[in-house]
Amino acid sequence: MNKSLIVNVIAAILVAVGHFFDLTVVFTIGLFALSGAITNWLAVHMLFEKVPGLYGSGVIPSRFEEFKAGIKHLMMEQFFTQENIDRLLTENASSAIDLSPVIDKVDLEPSFDALITTVEQSSFGGMLAMFGGTEALIPLKEPFIEKMKLSLTELTQSEAFNQILIDELEQPSVMADLQEKVANIVEQRLNELTPEMVKDIIQDMIRKHLGWLVVWGGVFGGLIGAIAALIQA
Repeated sequence: MNKSLIVNVIAAILVAVGHFFDLTVVFTIGLFALSGAITNWLAVHMLFEKVPGLYGSGVIPSRFEEFKAGIKHLMMEQFFTQENIDRLLTENASSAIDLSPVIDKVDLEPSFDALITTVEQSSFGGMLAMFGGTEALIPLKEPFIEKMKLSLTELTQSEAFNQILIDELEQPSVMADLQEKVANIVEQRLNELTPEMVKDIIQDMIRKHLGWLVVWGGVFGGLIGAIAALIQA
């Protein structure tokens, strides 16, 4: 169900009914609701798409390199610290290393907070503040964390990734070299990403939840329209 479309259609119907039947209150409610819904829809759209003439639009694709750098930093600073590697080498010396338990226990909330900060500090931050600020993005935290854990698990379960780890177990001194090799693998895999792929990953999970931003934009727009019509009456 496309919540945004339904709200826009209902608002447009109110505008049409109010206009053709000369119902000022209905027309005003519909007009304000339609403007609120469309404005919020445009704000969501501008997160992902560059709109000609609208400065700050397309903020997520434009921050593509920062997104990749953040993932690499997360991988190396959270998963592949010397302590984690030493523990994994000790516990899995005779078998392939499964990093899924580590990924499940890692707190990914800082990565979500970093994404929120990036959007807030961008030129899009001012417009976002008009529609509830960063609080409007809070419902995205759990879907973001689940998606990131799934993506990181798939990355660490690749054959090339595990083969390098297994080979390094046979070396007497592996810590520094292992970290460097892992960093190279992560960087190579991230280099395979395109701005479009990153946009699709975030877009799929964000649009599902930000649809309510459009719904509430229409609802509150309609309420403001009703108040305006009653004041003028």
